[in-house]
Amino acid sequence: MPEGQEADIGEATKGEAGKDGLGFLVADVFRLMRREFGRRLDASELTFAQARALVYIARLEGARQVDLAEMLEIAPMTLARQIDQLESAGYVERRADAKDRRAHLMHLTAAASAPLDAIGNVIAAVRQDALTGLTPTEAAAVTAGLRKMRQNMVAVQ
Repeated sequence: MPEGQEADIGEATKGEAGKDGLGFLVADVFRLMRREFGRRLDASELTFAQARALVYIARLEGARQVDLAEMLEIAPMTLARQIDQLESAGYVERRADAKDRRAHLMHLTAAASAPLDAIGNVIAAVRQDALTGLTPTEAAAVTAGLRKMRQNMVAVQ
């Protein structure tokens, strides 16, 4: 473990002293950004869960439904209900997997572009609010640092 990290981890066991430890900060920022995203999304016909599923389908178009559930860290049946709702709205379609007839591959429809644009606008506004007061260099450093941390954590899995 790099020098200096031991103290940060140890701070988490000291009650109030741990409130600004790295894990607590990341979790708090995530929670606050997610709450604000949900609040701003209220004007949309999509729920937070549906919006999240739609974004993942856009990122991983053609992925199997079960793999999307794993990526979203939700039960496959929970995702199935969300996909049913998105399919009813005309935003996604399930296609049979030629390699496994029991599996479905998820694809966007042309109608998904409008809600994805709206979601993108909400994401950009929340990001802008979160980064207020940071210089562009500081904002880029935060993002680069978080990407590297994610890469590190994936490597230890």
